[in-house]
Parts: sequence; structure tokens; C-alpha cells
Amino acid sequence: MPDAAEELEQQLTALLAEIRQARAAGDRPRERMLRAQHQALHDEWESALTDLGPSDARSEADAPRESGSLLPLREQVHGALTLLNVAAAPKLIAQVYNACFGGDINSAKLTSLRRDEERSFRTAPFSRPYYLCAALTADRFAPVRGLLAISTWPLEQRIVGALSPRVDFLRAAVSIAEHVHRLPDTDRATARLLWLFAENIPGAADGIGQAKPHAVIRAANAELETHEPIDRSHREAAAARARAQLDDAGQLFGVNLKAVPHTGT
Repeated sequence: MPDAAEELEQQLTALLAEIRQARAAGDRPRERMLRAQHQALHDEWESALTDLGPSDARSEADAPRESGSLLPLREQVHGALTLLNVAAAPKLIAQVYNACFGGDINSAKLTSLRRDEERSFRTAPFSRPYYLCAALTADRFAPVRGLLAISTWPLEQRIVGALSPRVDFLRAAVSIAEHVHRLPDTDRATARLLWLFAENIPGAADGIGQAKPHAVIRAANAELETHEPIDRSHREAAAARARAQLDDAGQLFGVNLKAVPHTGT
């Protein structure tokens, strides 16, 4: 790989470490500044890759789809997860990307994506600006089956405790509602996506098949006030333990629990 691209990747890796440090220190202004720098560098890195020309040895995850979006599959997943801002299952990721970005993701194609990302990380750690990694159980730090997350998120955001599925659902509902609110027009796909969240939140729907962004945001935030503080404390405690016990790969992809052989007496 040419020197320009290699240098950008080193800078991106260093920036990710600084972003984690700023988040851990609670320095939000610095974190926002670093994230802006990271985005700018990532754009430069994409340009550097374009200059390399087409690759003849791309994996399915890195190759453009035959139709629809020209983005590689992993970048489509990254876009959907960034919008949701919570760990999500392949079906929801596909629904979000297809509705909000006009894509045509088949969720079945995402089943092996996390394993591919883990192999890539273990072969060359931190060689990519981000990885699609696992959500981790709060008790044993095992990868949660079927949930994808982004490696640049703080560990607390990827930990899943008892209340986390509901909290993450409500957070995702707020994110989708805010996205729909920003749109100049709401088409059938985005309206249906908003309704799928609204129908599972008390007070969020206006009627069968009807939901307004402000109503979803208000109802979701009202419920979050009850669940989020407890969930956050559990996640923070688990994340602190994980940082003390796990290496970099473990913090991203979890600990594979092995069955204990039964010994008869």
C-alpha cells in the first residue's frame, strides 16, 4: 500500500485512541473535535484508496453490490449502525439502511460479517479505521448472538445488561424519529420504519400505522427517564471490569465461553 494511505491509517489509529481517552476523561468538547478530525482523515483515506484503483481480491463484505448502493456492504452496515447509535441485529440494520438510505441489503448476508471482521482484526489489529464488532454480555463478556456494533463506540455503549435491550430500542427510536423529522418529505419506507418503533412504545403512535416523529421522541424519552440511569450504571460497572480483564480483541469481539467437560463419578 502506498505511503500516503499507510500514514493516514496510522493517524486514524492514533486518533481513535485519543477519542477513547477523551471519552474516558469526560472531555466531550475534545471528543467532538477529535471525531471531526477523524472524519476528515477518513475522507482522505477513502480518496487514497480510490487512487489505488480497483482491487481484484476483495471479500464480499468489501466489494460493492451489483445494484443499488455502490458502498461496500460493511460501510452500509456502518451507516445504519451510526444512525441507530446502538448495537442492532442484521434484520434491523437492513430495515434501517434500506428505508433511510435507499439501499437493498439482504440481512442474510450479514451473518458472517462479524467473524470476517474479527479475523481481519486478529491478523492486523487496528489496521482499519473501524471494525464491525460484537455487543458483549455484561456478566461474562461473551459476544451477544446476532448483535453488531462499531468498534469506535465506547465499551459502555456495546455492553448489554438486563435493561439494555429496552433502553437501546428506545434510543434507536429517538434516533430514527430525529432522522425522519429532518427529512423534507417522508416516504412510505421511512414512515413504516418509524411506525415499527412507535407501535412498541406506549403513547408514541397516533393511530394504527400512523406515527409522528415528535410523539415518538417524547414517548421514548419519557420511558428512558425510568430505565436509562439504572442501565447506565450497570454498563459502566461492567465496562470497567472488561477493561481490566480483557485485551483489545476481547473488548471488541468478546470471550468465547467453552463448555466444561462432564466427568462422571
